[in-house]
Amino acid sequence: MYMKRNTLIIAGIIALTGWQCSKNGNLSLKESLGESTGKINTAFEKIAGSKGYQLITVSDAGTKSDDSYGFRDSINLKLIAGVYDFKPGMETTRHFNFPYRLFEKTGTSDNLIINLPEKLVFHPRHLHFYNATDTALKNNFTITASDYHFYYTWWNNCDYKLDAEFTLDKEDIGSIDVFSAWQSGTAGKYSRSFTFQEGYSFGQSGQTGDTTMIVFELAQKNDTLLKESLMFTGDGFKKREKQYILSIGNVNIKKATGIDSLQVFLSGVLQKTAAAKIVDTTDTNGSICDRRDILLTFDDGTTSKLSDLISPSREILRSLSRSLGEMYLSQYIVDYIAFSIYYNNH
Repeated sequence: MYMKRNTLIIAGIIALTGWQCSKNGNLSLKESLGESTGKINTAFEKIAGSKGYQLITVSDAGTKSDDSYGFRDSINLKLIAGVYDFKPGMETTRHFNFPYRLFEKTGTSDNLIINLPEKLVFHPRHLHFYNATDTALKNNFTITASDYHFYYTWWNNCDYKLDAEFTLDKEDIGSIDVFSAWQSGTAGKYSRSFTFQEGYSFGQSGQTGDTTMIVFELAQKNDTLLKESLMFTGDGFKKREKQYILSIGNVNIKKATGIDSLQVFLSGVLQKTAAAKIVDTTDTNGSICDRRDILLTFDDGTTSKLSDLISPSREILRSLSRSLGEMYLSQYIVDYIAFSIYYNNH
């Protein structure tokens, strides 16, 4: 009985030790990549089913003006701070680029708080081309901007900042954080991110000039699930890719000038037998958000394409990348409302 009890205790210790080793990352490259891409696919599945995803990917053909923002002026949060409720038809005149006075100031605040019907946000053509006969709309969507400015000078120099949270029927659905600074419209830096209520965030950042950097990242709170960094050097159309890093969990795939092939690292350790190579054949910007694909060869000789490992979520990845690049939500909804309030009140 005593020996049987000791045997069970030893077996339990061995099982627990094995579980802890697995938990601590003692997995093969193939196992680690499978576990990490599984987390990525789960993340994008949850994101795709969220109201935040519907919001950040919103777009309506015909809403954009030919002149991008449609204005060349500078404003900051202090000029438009307050609580504004959607209340159309208060006057019949309108600025060329902005709507009739659709919002009434109903309170004071250090923030810009906008209450409006969700229809005008998820289908912005109703905001840009408002139908005055549509009077049965409830103000159930709120935009709360805690930081906002757009400083514009001649030669297309600008400095832009937006921090805003969004609620639908008083429930949080996400937040956006945007910054950009441009000199002469060609050189500058930027960062854009959207945080989903489900606990995930997706962001882009970069800079342009003699050296161009492009980065995107998918994170779950403080843990990076997927990150891609590209560096280009040169002038104009002569820019060449100098460095490429793709991080998938604890797996890093790197390519740098002077190295013929991609290097694969597992938890920071260079893998001697595993290999990876870029297999896209078209002229792209070098991102997996576009058409780049990577073929991985594991220690056991088997191979997998990255596109196959994340195939359930690749279109969601591309959609988020495209939407953050266009910044439709900030430019043609938040900016459009902010400048219409500014012009109608000043």
